[in-house]
Amino acid sequence: MTLRKVNVVIILLLAVAFLIIVQRNLLNLSDILHMENPDAGKSLPFESELSPELRPESVRKGEEISVLITAVEERLGAAVAAMNSVYQNSKANVVFTIVTLNDTVEHLNVWLSKTRLKNVKYKIVIFKPELLNGKKSKDSQMLQDARPLTFARFYLPVYLPEAEKAIYLDDDVIVQGDIQELYETNLKPGHAAAFSDDCDSASVKGIIRGAGNQNNYLGFLDFKKDAIKQLGMRANTCSFNPGVIIANLTEWRNQNITLQLEHWMELNSREDLYTKTLAESIITPPLLIVFYKRHSAIDPMWHVRHLGTTGAGKRYSPQFVKAAKLLHWNGHYKPWGRTSSFSNVWDKWFIADPVGKFNPVRKNPGDH
Repeated sequence: MTLRKVNVVIILLLAVAFLIIVQRNLLNLSDILHMENPDAGKSLPFESELSPELRPESVRKGEEISVLITAVEERLGAAVAAMNSVYQNSKANVVFTIVTLNDTVEHLNVWLSKTRLKNVKYKIVIFKPELLNGKKSKDSQMLQDARPLTFARFYLPVYLPEAEKAIYLDDDVIVQGDIQELYETNLKPGHAAAFSDDCDSASVKGIIRGAGNQNNYLGFLDFKKDAIKQLGMRANTCSFNPGVIIANLTEWRNQNITLQLEHWMELNSREDLYTKTLAESIITPPLLIVFYKRHSAIDPMWHVRHLGTTGAGKRYSPQFVKAAKLLHWNGHYKPWGRTSSFSNVWDKWFIADPVGKFNPVRKNPGDH
């Protein structure tokens, strides 16, 4: 072999050795970078595009937060939207108790199991209308307004026998804050419940059609009746709205609150103790009596109401509505109907009915 050929071979061997060294160094650098950034190599853009309902969800742990809500067949979408808003805005271990009637159970189970709420913890209990026998007013208008399920809040310890504290929500609410914050509201010693007063600063005094300023006891109770007079209550005492209740169920049981409420329901059925101009829910008067000066207060931003009354769109600014922790469409105009204010806020939490029975009414397609 000539000297020229030997030199060529040596050069080739040196080149191969150099390439091997470079390759090993690059592999070592890749390992170091991977150790410093363990997420390297994952397909993050793909994962970020997954819809929320397709992402695996960790099991929620910690103290159970009991939330009771009623589900009426003709407005079942309302209860589902309310539950969705509670669940999506909190990481707390929320457990829903849904009080309903037999004819709604199957529809409700399908709605929850076939949608993004399939991981929600809930139990369904059946309300027995016979509980109200002899306790409802004979007034025809009041009978028409008295849906049986509206009285479920009177029986919180019955439906939540093991809970010490619970939250009751009307179905026409949307929760925009973390329900854990509401749950942690402090109740004063001896108080069985907390409500949001009608004279608070967040919700303007309710102008209720046919009843004027219905924000005190005079707007709900007939102070000419002896049974009311004998209680010694002040007629101008600020009333409260029972669409959101935080209940200390230990105190509720100890004070026999349910029996007290039933007593006033029965007495009203005989003596018509409620005012004739009553325009809000007929469940409010007995609560006002039983909890007179014996209830704690809920932060006003946790119960911004009257969104279902005339002029709500002018009463509240969009910025204020966005900042509210809980919105309540009490009143005639519901957010799943045609003429409600701020229905676009409610729409964000509505989940389409997989059965197709419940459909929000809108003026035009895409009109919110």
